[in-house]
Amino acid sequence: MTTELLAPLDLAFWHLESADHPMHLGALAVFTAPPGTIGGAGVPELLAARAAAIPRLRMRVRDVWLPVGGAAWAVHKEFDVRRHVRRLPLPEGEFATEAARLAGELMERPLERGIPPWEMYVLTADGEGDRGGGATGEAAGGGRPFAVLVKLHHALADGIRAVAIGAGIFDQIADARASGDRRPRPVPPRSWLPGPWQVAGLARGRIEELGRAVGIGASVVRASRLDPRGTPALTAGSSGTRRLATAVLDLEDVQRIRRAAGGTANDVLLATVAGALRRWMLERGEPLPAAAPRALVPVSRRRPGGPPGTGNRLSAYLLALPLAEADPRARLAAVRRGMDRNKSDGPSRGAGAVAVLADQLPPLAHRLGAPLAGSAARMLFDILVTSVPLPRSTLSLGGCPLRELYPMAPLARGQSLAVALSTYGGRVHVGLVADGKGVPDLDRLAGGMTDELRELLRVTGPSGRIRSTDSVRAARR
Repeated sequence: MTTELLAPLDLAFWHLESADHPMHLGALAVFTAPPGTIGGAGVPELLAARAAAIPRLRMRVRDVWLPVGGAAWAVHKEFDVRRHVRRLPLPEGEFATEAARLAGELMERPLERGIPPWEMYVLTADGEGDRGGGATGEAAGGGRPFAVLVKLHHALADGIRAVAIGAGIFDQIADARASGDRRPRPVPPRSWLPGPWQVAGLARGRIEELGRAVGIGASVVRASRLDPRGTPALTAGSSGTRRLATAVLDLEDVQRIRRAAGGTANDVLLATVAGALRRWMLERGEPLPAAAPRALVPVSRRRPGGPPGTGNRLSAYLLALPLAEADPRARLAAVRRGMDRNKSDGPSRGAGAVAVLADQLPPLAHRLGAPLAGSAARMLFDILVTSVPLPRSTLSLGGCPLRELYPMAPLARGQSLAVALSTYGGRVHVGLVADGKGVPDLDRLAGGMTDELRELLRVTGPSGRIRSTDSVRAARR
């Protein structure tokens, strides 16, 4: 296939982009290069070869005559992988700090639109030679660290599809592809002239879709705020700059809290985000918002076990974050109730399912209405909180094991903070992306994530039940 129309939601993401609000996803992957491996210096060549072998990464977006306002993916005939993969040495300093700082700066830059919309940067310690990790001295963990920053336009992939594309650079997937383990399935012949029964089915489907769209639209109108000022910490004016901060949470701690309180691990993580935001605002001296800030929690509409597909298949839930609640148990309970209500409604109903409306709009509407839609985001939600699924298996690149992977989400217009989480190797890696000038103290919020999870553990008794506040106070005495 040489051309493929952008799906409606992909087209929406393509046109929502602006210079101050680039619409790309990111991931900062940290590796350790043991002695004898290629090390960070040899990774760019390996990355270039593997990325060039992924067909999706050779596609660019071009306008089409029909449908009016539409666009299509087409193979870039002048594709040069060297324009997409670069190596950048880090200045002297603590590796994790310098890698996060540079990754934040690189996330500011929109992707070039005339070529396939993705980039990869290999971040290496300053002075690393070309002889690999063991040639310049090993770190305490048995090798030199290096990092790979991946940027993929949101039109190219949603979270699950991004993982599927990005996984192709790892040894485990690339080796399987090279050995021919993945065989293309034969495509059955298809008639482009539907029969009468198909026409009737399509008509019923469109009527049902229209009914759902009307219901979602009404929910969006009801949920929209006429005064979308929000809290200053989450709605600082856009500067076009980006800052990245990271945190690592122990997955077993999350599971202990889940077993004690009920609900899901995601409920615990959302409550941890809420508690961290509360701590951060109080430390800043900001009054807690009278109305609970609303988080947009993306939900995949892909079928479990099904193929990742090519287009974005997203919906979302809206969740009120109970920042005014001082009791961490009550915050967790409120988050659980809110998510239970969302799940009861389903991912294709309610105001949070606004992304589903994109499927009902013609391409020209996305092209002309993108600026209005982007500006309206702050009327619906205050912060994005998303979880990105990762493979459970151990991953490596050129024999260098993956140690950490921090996902990064784009910022909507009028908002200054987005939170993304991924689970790998028994840890939850948190990527916080913020407007660089609006949130200069992002590291304090990252620290609040670990503090809040510790507090949730503190109110969990040895018996696995949540202790009362009085019992906690007595224990502290």
